[in-house]
Amino acid sequence: MTDATDTERMARALELGASVRASTPPNPWVGCVIEAADGTVLEGATQPVGGPHAEAVALAAGADVRGGTAWVTLEPCAHHGRTPPCADALVAAGVERVVVALEDPDPQVAGQGIRRLREAGVTVDVGVKAGEAAALLAPYLVQRRTGRPFVVLKLAASLDGRTAAPDGSSQWITGAEARADAHRLRAESDVVLVGAGTVRTDDPSLTVRHAPAPRGDPVRVVLGGATDGARVHPCLERDGALGDVLDELGSAGHLQVLVEGGATVAHAFHAARMVDRYVLYLAPALFGGDDALALFRGPGAASIDDVWRGQIRSVTRLGGDLRIDLDPQEAG
Repeated sequence: MTDATDTERMARALELGASVRASTPPNPWVGCVIEAADGTVLEGATQPVGGPHAEAVALAAGADVRGGTAWVTLEPCAHHGRTPPCADALVAAGVERVVVALEDPDPQVAGQGIRRLREAGVTVDVGVKAGEAAALLAPYLVQRRTGRPFVVLKLAASLDGRTAAPDGSSQWITGAEARADAHRLRAESDVVLVGAGTVRTDDPSLTVRHAPAPRGDPVRVVLGGATDGARVHPCLERDGALGDVLDELGSAGHLQVLVEGGATVAHAFHAARMVDRYVLYLAPALFGGDDALALFRGPGAASIDDVWRGQIRSVTRLGGDLRIDLDPQEAG
């Protein structure tokens, strides 16, 4: 195969993985493309928990793939879990070459799938479109490497950085398309987290309403306590250090936590440098003064040298609004 073919097939495998982003956690959202020796192309994406992985879905089409090549966005597993090992399935099917975007950091895999394939005489190439695969699978990779979930801080504001009027009114700063996108983000998350102040002030349900939610609503976590009768129930109520809360959620297998508010909680996560991605929805509106509520509540940078600086990952137009994805700058 040529480099161009590897790139094209892996790009398609990444599309397949992205298509099941909201349905597969806590398993990773993986895509697979297999081309048989006669040119027949098979495709698969990982199914919800308990269902087959991407490689097995592609192989289930039943075509003769002996001598063929498989492109997979994450290293095939080599252990018996809820499903049989995918590495063994590829070997049994007679696949001659496997192209892997990323090695799987999960201790149960961690190179064992690649080793199993090579020991069986299969040629394995690793690293095709690795950067794109790492971006797509970031929540899974972070949780497996650190034990803590990937933290997304969602913020919505006017262009002058304000979230609500002085009287507390805020609905709706952004338009319908941005709100629907925020619900898609909620559907992709295992946990949605807010502070007790937000529960008292807004009484949110924190359910997914404007987007498909294959796994149902995320687990709801309130820092502090939720008042009796609040719509957020049933929820987990947690006090204590943010790191301890994240450790608990990571140990439970949750891959992504969506922090939705309010300004005090947003400041706490930001100040502690516990945010992996900021998602900021900006509306074409101006409060026009300094008395409206800001995105963060708490002390900020004391000087320009202390200002937090990130890297803009993407900017997307949603109706009249903008979505800006912002990541911390990489060390070094």
